[in-house]
Amino acid sequence: MTARPENGGRPVVLDAPSNLGLRPPLVGAVPGCYKLAGAVRDNGLVARIGAEDGGCLTPPRYDRTGWRPGDGVFHAAAIASYSARLADRITRQRRSGRFPVVLGGDCGILLGPALALRRAGRYGMAYLDGHSDFRHGGNSRHVGAAGGEALALVTGRGQPDLTGLEGLAPYVRDDDAALLGIRPDDAYADEVRAAGIPVWPADAIAPDPPAAATAALAHLERGELDGFWVHLDVDILDAAVMPAVDSPEPGGLDHPQLRALLGPLVASPRCAGIDVGIFDPDLDPDGRLAAELTDTLVAVLAGRDTA
Repeated sequence: MTARPENGGRPVVLDAPSNLGLRPPLVGAVPGCYKLAGAVRDNGLVARIGAEDGGCLTPPRYDRTGWRPGDGVFHAAAIASYSARLADRITRQRRSGRFPVVLGGDCGILLGPALALRRAGRYGMAYLDGHSDFRHGGNSRHVGAAGGEALALVTGRGQPDLTGLEGLAPYVRDDDAALLGIRPDDAYADEVRAAGIPVWPADAIAPDPPAAATAALAHLERGELDGFWVHLDVDILDAAVMPAVDSPEPGGLDHPQLRALLGPLVASPRCAGIDVGIFDPDLDPDGRLAAELTDTLVAVLAGRDTA
């Protein structure tokens, strides 16, 4: 185990523009979420939150040639290699006393932060997402897209070449995770709860987001944890507010509600960093949605320690 840095510090923005964990939106196309980082950077995120520029970790090529259902997670070897390199970069940033803000990408990039923190100790996970991403071989006939399996993978469910990097499975224990923002009809919600992971659906959060944040923090700031990471899939937002995702659904939050939920989480001195994923600028031709998303990220990140 390596010596862990203190959580907090000045934000450092790192681009992790991997789309390896999503299915193609159309035959012959690739998922456009790899453009997320560029879109929010174009709206001034780095300067507006007083962050350092952590550069970009270039992902492997998106190429599903030869993959067939039943073969396991596609791009698995590339995702594993990329996750280890992303973990190395995050580890260096945290050792320098910085607060990583990782711009994806799809939800599969979460393996990198989860591995980095597992190397350092025992960390929790605030999983903010419109979906549970808890699909795995035990509850589904086929797996394939790591983005739809990210919470399962980081809690040790799935193929060993992704769940057991460096022999550190699971990266997050079930009872150290929290799931916030799923829709009430999520197919795997009951299994998540049965595993001991507390769940706050979007319809329970919407009336009082600060109360949901307080309850989640009571779980994530426990003394036995060294801290926690925040994962934000922007499809936690309602489809009418954020249609530029691969699986938009009604029943989600609006931007003020998301700010009220996310703000206390990232303001916690126990928060070790955040990743943001799934926004697809290809579905935002006039740039309005990117501007709104950036405004929300600025609202919750600009107040962090910039020492």
